[in-house]
Amino acid sequence: MDERPTPVDFLTLLGLSLIWGSSYVLIKWGLDVFSARQVALLRLGISALALAPFAATHLRRIERRQLPLLFLVGLTGTALPSFLFPAAQNHLSSSLTGMLSSLTPLCTFLVAWLVFRNRPVREQVIGISVGLIGAVTLAYVSPGREEPAGQLLYAGLVLAACLCYGTSANLVGTYFRKLPSLTITVTSFFLVGLPALVYALAAGGVVETIRESGGAGLRALGYVSILAVGSTVLASFVFFRLIQRTGPVFASTVSYLIPVVALTWGLLDGEGFATLQVPAIALVLLGVFLSKRK
Repeated sequence: MDERPTPVDFLTLLGLSLIWGSSYVLIKWGLDVFSARQVALLRLGISALALAPFAATHLRRIERRQLPLLFLVGLTGTALPSFLFPAAQNHLSSSLTGMLSSLTPLCTFLVAWLVFRNRPVREQVIGISVGLIGAVTLAYVSPGREEPAGQLLYAGLVLAACLCYGTSANLVGTYFRKLPSLTITVTSFFLVGLPALVYALAAGGVVETIRESGGAGLRALGYVSILAVGSTVLASFVFFRLIQRTGPVFASTVSYLIPVVALTWGLLDGEGFATLQVPAIALVLLGVFLSKRK
């Protein structure tokens, strides 16, 4: 049974929202120099390097039969979103991407319903509908580099990333409640991050891009490094621990606060804002709230 959330758990949610809400502007700054693919490869590779000191200890704790599911946790919770978000942000503002990421709790419930057979109540079905209407409206009215129809298309990449996060959260909450969160983080990241690091250095063109870009390349590498160590490794460790303590649905409510942080960063970085974004994000959050009803 999930533990009742404590004040420390709510403070943890706040800290996670600040870290994850800042990740979209870090991706944006990384894309000033690197391609979306290079940002993803660097994010995954640097994450694997950051966890290297813990690898020997924690990999020994894993049973062979657990590896396929832990690989799936790494694939859905880290690898695929690492590619999907930069690809989306080549066409969407960082603030819009961050606001759309608030769909994660809704997607967490949707995966729990469709894959893990948690039966919904009427309010939850209504919540899914309301949340998706809000997301479509948000993508349509938000200012950006694309026409509204184009923004809807690329918003689909963000939705796919949220579904990946929802899958990862349910896998951890269902199969790995008693496995130490650092063991989950180290193993799942290594399974996807080490191949990404090898590819980035051998064939990803990262070294050449940094060399050709000079100081701008080093700054972009710094932003992606912060993204990898802070928003990926540290935050994932804390998030998995929170899932183990309180369950996947409560832990995923961090996405209520992420849009505020992402929007603030976007405004500070000169991105546009439309009044209709406010009721649109309100619809998304209302949908998330209803989808959490028991």
